[in-house]
Amino acid sequence: MASATAHMGMLYPTPRGGYGTKQYNGRIHAFIGYKDSAWNMRFPCGGYAPGPVTNMKAGQRVNVRFFAPGMKDKDIKTQPKLTSPDRQFSQARHGGGLCEFSLSTDGGKTYHLIGRYTKTCPDVYYEWPVKIPDNAPSCTEKNSCLFVWSWTANILPQYYHNCADIHLTGVKGGKLSNKSIQIVDFPGHRQGVTAPGDGIKDKASTGPNPKEVAKNLNGTF
Repeated sequence: MASATAHMGMLYPTPRGGYGTKQYNGRIHAFIGYKDSAWNMRFPCGGYAPGPVTNMKAGQRVNVRFFAPGMKDKDIKTQPKLTSPDRQFSQARHGGGLCEFSLSTDGGKTYHLIGRYTKTCPDVYYEWPVKIPDNAPSCTEKNSCLFVWSWTANILPQYYHNCADIHLTGVKGGKLSNKSIQIVDFPGHRQGVTAPGDGIKDKASTGPNPKEVAKNLNGTF
């Protein structure tokens, strides 16, 4: 299972198949298209069934966190700190890339972009804040409402897609952006696609770009 455990997954909000869930099988941090004797990572959401529900509301800041197999329980419960460049988790960031965050109200058929980080994302040593749009509509239908992280890696043409089930309390008459997410690198979509990275490979990055943080928290999308 070394090839699957060498990647990255979303930790918070808790995704389908995520760490600590009943479905957790050590594959949540594998890319779409990964297969072994126990699992086949499929689009959307890695093929996992609905999981724990996280309550969210319009205008809320969501501090997304990531998970790497080298993390210990204490580092999962509390945001880990980078104390030394020589002592880091093996997190296989693949040079960073493009992280996109979106909402789906139809179980993963369509996506509404709400945040984006480039080059330095993902990285377990940082929180990656995004904002549920102020004018987001409510979404309460079971198994249909999703908070989604997708990642197009830099060094390898691999695409990752984690989905957290949510209960979204929104505003009457609210509407989400029509901007969608990039979907690549598995059958039926463009192949061989990578995204610009930070050149740091699998070491800790410099974290979220402050300008991108501001844009994501302003609800620009």
